[in-house]
Amino acid sequence: MSEVKKDRPWLFRTYAGHSTAKASNALYRNNLAKGQTGLSVAFDLPTQTGYDSDHELARGEVGKVGVPVSHLGDMRALFDNIPLEQMNTSMTINATAPWLLALYIAVAEEQGADITKLQGTVQNDIIKEYLSRGTYICPPKPSLRLITDVAAYCYTNVPKWNPMNVCSYHLQEAGATPEQELAFALATACAVLDDVKDKVPAEDFAQVVGRISFFVNAGIRFVTEMCKMRAFVDLWDELCAHRYHVGDAKFRRFRYGVQVNSLGLTEQQPENNVYRILIEMLAVTLSKKARARAVQLPAWNEALGLPRPFDQQWSLRMQQIMAYETDLLEYADLFDHNPAVENKVEELKQGARAELANIDAMGGAVSAIEYMKSQLVTANAERLGGIERGDTIVVGVNKWTQGEPSPLMDADGGIMTVDPAVEAEQIGRLNDWRASRDAKAVKSALAALRAAARDGTNIMEPSIRAAKAGVTTGEWAETMRQVFGQYRGPTGVSRAVSNKTEGLDDIRASVDAISDKLGRRLKFLMGKPGLDGHSNGAEQIAFRARDCGMEIDYEGIRLTPDELIAAAKREDPHVIGLSILSGSHIPLVESFMDKVKAEGLSHIPVLVGGIIPDEDARRLLAMGVAKVYTPKDFELNRIMVDIVELADPSAVAAQ
Repeated sequence: MSEVKKDRPWLFRTYAGHSTAKASNALYRNNLAKGQTGLSVAFDLPTQTGYDSDHELARGEVGKVGVPVSHLGDMRALFDNIPLEQMNTSMTINATAPWLLALYIAVAEEQGADITKLQGTVQNDIIKEYLSRGTYICPPKPSLRLITDVAAYCYTNVPKWNPMNVCSYHLQEAGATPEQELAFALATACAVLDDVKDKVPAEDFAQVVGRISFFVNAGIRFVTEMCKMRAFVDLWDELCAHRYHVGDAKFRRFRYGVQVNSLGLTEQQPENNVYRILIEMLAVTLSKKARARAVQLPAWNEALGLPRPFDQQWSLRMQQIMAYETDLLEYADLFDHNPAVENKVEELKQGARAELANIDAMGGAVSAIEYMKSQLVTANAERLGGIERGDTIVVGVNKWTQGEPSPLMDADGGIMTVDPAVEAEQIGRLNDWRASRDAKAVKSALAALRAAARDGTNIMEPSIRAAKAGVTTGEWAETMRQVFGQYRGPTGVSRAVSNKTEGLDDIRASVDAISDKLGRRLKFLMGKPGLDGHSNGAEQIAFRARDCGMEIDYEGIRLTPDELIAAAKREDPHVIGLSILSGSHIPLVESFMDKVKAEGLSHIPVLVGGIIPDEDARRLLAMGVAKVYTPKDFELNRIMVDIVELADPSAVAAQ
């Protein structure tokens, strides 16, 4: 019997970053010591959306969902004593990707690294930000230009770096079906390749194609998800060969990293999430043909808040056990020539090809953003409706809900909390940085950056010079805003197609009755204060309220409390809803409620939804919030009934 040659395992990563660059550096070095083989950096929302930590919109958001990186000093601290020439680093960054890569390169050069040896990835997929996550800055066309500037720079200067991760992960989080996830991601890749073709010599184009990678989601239906990955492999090879005429098979390989599904993690019975994560990992490891190059797993408690070091270690150990204790890596593909698998893969490919042709007919991904957004809102409504109706069973949520208290919870609620003092300390360091730098060098660097943005010069070289001069993240992004303008993406709610939802007739009748009492149509204002761009919940609330017959005012993401107050005075809603999933609910709601009282709007009930611990919920109610909702409140009809009851004139009069 011939000796079996084992495959090399995938890169082991955990998605991490919080509080400060120094604290995150300690976390990274600790994780590497535990056997992690690559880094995956989570940045906070101000960094992702191009604001310094002291900007008005950054209030309450600093260090919450990732690490704040405002300048070169922060990037130095983040990678202190981590030799970047030897590391494989993935950075989950999109709108500010050219800037964060510039900072990374500047730090690597300070370390004495040969930047041609740097390995890693910037996500750099702005199109999915318009569709699902909301950390965009500029309009689509100039944003696409920034993506392809990075690609054109990297293939010669940092040839082992992936300049873009086409990110279908957040499409699934926004409700995409497997066919939509395939088609929308591939359409994004095509938009990038179509644009980059004019920036590189024709003979080098295949090499650029070979550096495009993907970041994919794997859900609980792991057989379908595994087939989806095999479909991705086939479709990418097909597009590269026939649409882009890439002859060398090595440049057509479908290379991807993965984080398995966070959408399906439950606040109820959270210990069940351990099994969900393991099952989801099977989809991206079992099939050798479609095996991930890098895997990062969420922690069991991410539906509750920020995971602790132990929680991340547990997910890392899951990967290590799969790779080293099982015999998975000793075999050829387990699913080749399996008729059930082949049939499902072909079905997915046909559906994706049809959707991709539809997007092409609209002019490509950039032109089809509003269409794709509405499709995601519709698909997500159907997904949630299935859970509400019980057609889709979620253990511990809509079936077998009785159980023992989780032994994994501790006095802190089973999560790590960020010290509120972190924000003030970060702002203090930022002010010290500004005071210590050469103001003339900064002014000159920003002028060169502005000129490059205006005349079409590749943005990377002036960005690296700006990083070395001491320019801040907010200053870099503000330069882009000044040249390219700002953008507010579509919400998808107005064009979304209603699906069958039981129980709406009674609610519609109640809305009509209350509207008669009010003397006008019941109006609901949906607001997204702060920088949190995870708008799926807000969209679904607004969409269901529309279907129930309410008049809706929802302007999308990234609004200040002052802007929401102005909307309340202008629109005169009967109920206001705020959605905040970044953990910044206390400062944002406190500011909003203070302004509500100051403007004489206390008669309008305010609802708040988010990932909110029980103690925080009590604080919000004490501020005057009428109702607090968390992920366990999945029955949207119940929320609609609450809105109707709160809008009842007799209920308002009794308050």
